[in-house]
Amino acid sequence: MGFLPVESKGATSHTEHYIALWNGGWIAALIVGVITWALMLWCIVAYRRRKNDRGLPVQMRYNMPVEIFYTIVPIVLVVGFFFHNVDAMDKTIYDETEPEEVIEVYGKQWAWDFNYVTQDAHYAGVQANLDGTEQPGEDAPTLYLPADTDVQLKLESRDVIHSFWVPAFLEKRDMIPGRSSTINLRPLAEGDYVGKCAELCGEFHSEMIFNVSVVPYDEYVAYTDGLKEQGNEGVLGDEYNRTDWYKNPYEQEGDEH
Repeated sequence: MGFLPVESKGATSHTEHYIALWNGGWIAALIVGVITWALMLWCIVAYRRRKNDRGLPVQMRYNMPVEIFYTIVPIVLVVGFFFHNVDAMDKTIYDETEPEEVIEVYGKQWAWDFNYVTQDAHYAGVQANLDGTEQPGEDAPTLYLPADTDVQLKLESRDVIHSFWVPAFLEKRDMIPGRSSTINLRPLAEGDYVGKCAELCGEFHSEMIFNVSVVPYDEYVAYTDGLKEQGNEGVLGDEYNRTDWYKNPYEQEGDEH
């Protein structure tokens, strides 16, 4: 896994694509590095100045085979990286799989609201108060996701720019006021994960943490039913946004552009 979180392997339908791109990039870079180091060492040894050498060696302006080699090889590498990047992006960032569950995630200073749109339930998060122990993390807002189910996460902000990041999922998205972004994925590995805001969003940015619980679908439905029984039926919309300062002052009323 290199520098990637161990729990990323098999975590979602996207993580394997990111891991393959990451590992492939490192392998290609190491191969190029080994060849380059070997050629450098060979030149240092083969063309070193010897005891009986006099004057300067024969001076050459260029070497056509070498010129062709270091022109073609980088082009091949760039084209290869481009192809694999586009392929990974098509399967992850631009994943348009029809979701079975839609969940809205609102970032706010300094907590999270989760709207389980398909289940018509919501959870209003409260800021975690860090005290130097792991305990506050247990009380942080928790996002429930159904395992082996296609999910769309609709990301919104209520005030300033935030960033939704679950390190184990190997994905994050900025949450910009007035704009929506989405992540379509399928959670695969049941378990608990940690998440956080990855954009400096004010004084208590460090306390804007949350948990993610990937559970069986039946348990997910039972959780959302429990929210409705607690009075959390329906969704929390834009009416709870703090300001509308992000609106374009030059935008004409009724102009969608």
